[in-house]
Amino acid sequence: MVKIAIIPGDGIGPEIVNATLKVLDSLNINLEYVFFDIGYNRLRKTGEAISDDDIDAIKKIGIALMGPVTTPKPSEVRKYRSPVLTLRKELDLYVNLRPIKSLPNIPQARKNVDIVIVRENVEGLYCGVEREFSGGYSALLVTTKSNVERLAEFAFKYAKNYSRKKITVVHKANVLRKTHGLFLETCLNVARKYPEIKVEDMHVDTASMLMVLKPEIFDVIVTTNMFGDILSGIGSALVGSPGLVPSANIGDEYAIFTPVHGSAPDIAGKNIANPIAMMLSAKMMLEKLGFQHEARRLEEAIISALKANIKTPDIGGEYSTIEFANAVIRFLKAHSN
Repeated sequence: MVKIAIIPGDGIGPEIVNATLKVLDSLNINLEYVFFDIGYNRLRKTGEAISDDDIDAIKKIGIALMGPVTTPKPSEVRKYRSPVLTLRKELDLYVNLRPIKSLPNIPQARKNVDIVIVRENVEGLYCGVEREFSGGYSALLVTTKSNVERLAEFAFKYAKNYSRKKITVVHKANVLRKTHGLFLETCLNVARKYPEIKVEDMHVDTASMLMVLKPEIFDVIVTTNMFGDILSGIGSALVGSPGLVPSANIGDEYAIFTPVHGSAPDIAGKNIANPIAMMLSAKMMLEKLGFQHEARRLEEAIISALKANIKTPDIGGEYSTIEFANAVIRFLKAHSN
């Protein structure tokens, strides 16, 4: 039996997580779920969004499926321990893998998008070190050679294993000459070990423009923490909805799988949230666990449901969260061999 930490999260999180667990159960894999109350709701009840005991317990399990969590406004709490950033740092999840891929029968800004963003996940501006000075604030941008090396190694090994032909290193080294200069230099040094993979580098403003105009020119993008966050937002718009984009936070020992979108409290409890990103995150989790066949079946069932015009409202449909999950289960059963 494989034990999985389940973090339902806030807002629409419990709805899309429950729908996803229902689908996972239909695959007849021997999984055991351990649930954690982490996030904004926990913060309001206890004064903390995540505890050290939570972190230790998740480490013992090693792998987690996580719904989105709500971040409180600065006016609500003076000091906030973000569950997302805390888990990334404490579990040393230095890679954030975000596949941006077109799915069938969905209104899209661009067709045939197939980009994988490998985002640095524990440094950059998101390390969360801010200081006050007279008249304002400053934020620390951290870049270390050792961390960028392992990020780049992951990106090139991923490209090689998945028959990807090109990696684009996205940066702003023309302005941030030391920090992004080190990021670029380190990625290009690692690239020399993989001569079979084409490498280019690109400033983030150019990359943003070309993602909109010519997304087909990109294959794998490796980039900094903030830029990866922003570029995956552009990618979500290209393929039709943030509700379609999964992610994996990966380290050497642990991994957490979660959709890229937020908790959408405005539609929470209405049973209309799109569970596809959550389900595709679970698909990535199954691949990590070695259940390749089941992962492929899950993705195929999701695609079959979309082709049958079974869609949630955000992508032009009229089906509820649970109705979509039930449709995926029906297609799984119909193609059980």
